[in-house]
Amino acid sequence: MLALFLPVFLVFLLLGLPVFFALVLAPGLLLTLNGQERDVALLYRNVYNGMDSFPLMALPFFVLAGELMNRGGITMRLVEFSQALMGHLRGGLAHVNILSSILFAGLSGSAVADTSALGSTLIPAMEKNGYTRKFAAAVTAASSVIGPIIPPSGIMIIYAYVMGESVAALFLAGIVPGILVGLGLMAVVRLMADRYDLPKAERIVRPNQTISPLESWVSFALLRINLAGVLVVAVNLVKALAGWAAGASLAINGWIIFLVMLPVAHFILLQMRAQVSKDFRVVCKKAVAPLQTPIIILGGILIGVFTPTEASAIAVAYALLIAFGVLRSLKLSDLPGVLARAALSSASVLLLVGAAVAFKTVVSLSHAPEQLTFFILSITENPLLLLFLINVLLFIVGMFLDAGPAIIILGPILSPIFVDLGVHPVHFAIIMSVNLTVGLATPPMGLVLFVASAVSGEKVETISRAILPFLLVEVVVIFLITYIPAISMTIPRLTGFVQ
Repeated sequence: MLALFLPVFLVFLLLGLPVFFALVLAPGLLLTLNGQERDVALLYRNVYNGMDSFPLMALPFFVLAGELMNRGGITMRLVEFSQALMGHLRGGLAHVNILSSILFAGLSGSAVADTSALGSTLIPAMEKNGYTRKFAAAVTAASSVIGPIIPPSGIMIIYAYVMGESVAALFLAGIVPGILVGLGLMAVVRLMADRYDLPKAERIVRPNQTISPLESWVSFALLRINLAGVLVVAVNLVKALAGWAAGASLAINGWIIFLVMLPVAHFILLQMRAQVSKDFRVVCKKAVAPLQTPIIILGGILIGVFTPTEASAIAVAYALLIAFGVLRSLKLSDLPGVLARAALSSASVLLLVGAAVAFKTVVSLSHAPEQLTFFILSITENPLLLLFLINVLLFIVGMFLDAGPAIIILGPILSPIFVDLGVHPVHFAIIMSVNLTVGLATPPMGLVLFVASAVSGEKVETISRAILPFLLVEVVVIFLITYIPAISMTIPRLTGFVQ
């Protein structure tokens, strides 16, 4: 009888019941009817236990960091930086929209926040420059799905907690797939540029750019530190290759290499400085401090300074420091609103996670995974064909269900099946996360379609038709990730987070 919990859950959803209540009421009702009152008490006790977790604290902290950055006027800085880099290309503002989404992903980790923040700025700008409103809204919605793929990512934190995987491994595995989605969308824009006569553009840099002396010096230092860090990584790679070739160990202290590379980085930046205008330099400097957030998060995790949960708290501290101390774009009177929005967003997600842990209790009691495994393997035992079928299933689910709840419901059921078939758990996590994230922009119920509609004033049906070419390339990327594990697994393996 417990195997009926999924159909009952779907009925509750169709009746309009919120996902959280459907997740706890469906199994609770069936357990009661089955005479398992003791298990009902366990079910609801696990709702609280599911939220009482140190690793899960990363979620509200990352949400708060994103809110602070967004409210602090970071969005316009990223847009201006993207315009300076890519505005001169054919279909330039469409490319700017996509690049802004890639950069914004490292701050918010949310597709909805991306669509709302960037859409309100870029959709009117694109329309003013000759793009149709439906095309502008479609590009914004399609590129916003990059937000939860490139770290930090809320849905990956949820998946890691529910399935017991490493948050850091999932973060690292999402970098290349996220960039690949962005490059694919840019390729579509380039192909459409001539066919649909997209507006020609020029490099957009507002004249007479200004920057405060403090921010200028902060950017000056951060640029040299970051470039020196990149050079250290390059040197270590050469050392490793030379050591392998010579069969010997080349041990040099990393801090010594870093100190040597600082003047080298300064010299390189001086050479680059001479090639661009003063206004272009100022635009780039104004983007340095915000873009340091993902570098701090991933850099700190990689070198072992802090855990992902601690990284989320550091991200909040850095956002406060930048917004109040460097940019001075936030006032104390803004904090209550920022904290309230972050609290509401975090509470809704944490309730779902708590319900998910309780839901897993019933999943294990019902033996649904074993029954589903038997059913799937009765169709075919070919892993490649099964991966194709599961992608189709996830894509359909993503059309109707938000990524977070879908992961919570299907992760505990599907992941063990494919892990037993030899698929690495981190690889399957990325397949599932990217697929369901793309579902956020998929008709008929994709959440970002409705947000894009609200921001642009265009009908959801109109945006749904315009977004189809972009969805096609995102589906292609999903299958590339599925059948070429190295796309998502190379960085985690190189950094030692996956064996």
